[in-house]
Order: sequence, then C-alpha cells, then structure tokens
Amino acid sequence: MIIFDKTERGRTEIATRGQTVAPRLRTLLLLVDGKTGNDELLRKVAGLGLNQEHLDELLQAGLIQASADTGSGSGSANTATASSPVANNVATAEAPASKNIPPPAVSLMSAEQILPPGQTQFEAIYHFYNDTIKSMIGLRGYGLQLKVERAGSVQDFRELRQVYLEAVLKAKGEEIARSLRGRLDQLLYLGERQQP
Repeated sequence: MIIFDKTERGRTEIATRGQTVAPRLRTLLLLVDGKTGNDELLRKVAGLGLNQEHLDELLQAGLIQASADTGSGSGSANTATASSPVANNVATAEAPASKNIPPPAVSLMSAEQILPPGQTQFEAIYHFYNDTIKSMIGLRGYGLQLKVERAGSVQDFRELRQVYLEAVLKAKGEEIARSLRGRLDQLLYLGERQQP
C-alpha cells in the first residue's frame, strides 16, 4: 500500500493558499497526511468525484510524494518512525476535537507572509469563509454564509470562528477542521499572540 505525504511545496500551498490548486484538489491535498494509505484516501474522496488521476495530478505538481510502501495492505497510520517529522506531529494531530476548539498559538509571521497579495485582512478572511463554507459545508452552511455577509469587521469574523469550525467538524471531520482552523487563525490574528 502506498502512503503519500505532502512535500514542502504542498505544505506551503496549504499554508499560503497560493491559488495554484483547484478547490477540489485542495481538499484532496488537505487529506494527504503521511499516515493514510492510498486506497483509504481515495475512498474518503470518492463522493467528491476525486480519483487516482487527481492524486497523480498532485504528485506530478510536486505537492505530494510517496512516503511509504507497506506492501501488506494491512498497513496503518503508524508507518512513520519516531524521528520523522510525521511522527513528531502525530501527538498534536491526534488531539481529540471538541465542541470548543481553542485557538492555537500562531507563530509570529508578518501580514505580508500571511495575506494573499493585494488583499486586506478583512477581504482575505471574507474570501476564506465564503470559499470554504461553500466547498466544505455546502447548502448546510447557508445561514453561516449570511452571517459572513453581515460581518462588518475582523472582530465580527472572530466571533464566527467557533460556529464555523464546529460546522466544518460536523461536515468533514476532525482532520479538515484542524487544517482549516490553522489557516483561519493565521488570517484572523495575523501573527498576534492569541488569548487562550
């Protein structure tokens, strides 16, 4: 069984949302974690119309790489060694999601590194919410999308954070909610130290 992991370029694409990946492929890229086998990954995204060709497209673009081949078919999430970066991140990745997802500490980065070129913080958050509500939550996110439309400040967006993350958690699961939380918190707090 082949296990894929994001390359440095793939991690950068997720973190900066560089717009070089189609939204559907971005969902697939988010799910590539260095632990999930190829077959299981494709089962997760089959309902989205994604298949092996899309995985190959990410591979060709240099966003993912094959990280293991267990050959047994019974492989699991524990193929990483204790010294690998994947294993070092497992402890944080396996923390249980709860209804009150606290904001994690965001590393201090400049606004230029976080914001897409030519966008203000407000615009970047607005586009993030709209794009991800549509692609991750679908029609069930209509009420939340209306709240985003009514938001008039970054503080209004911060108040929507928890509701948004709970909706994503319910619709797509813990892994995607955690990934989107990281990007959202970068935009909401732009390198500020957050209050726990």
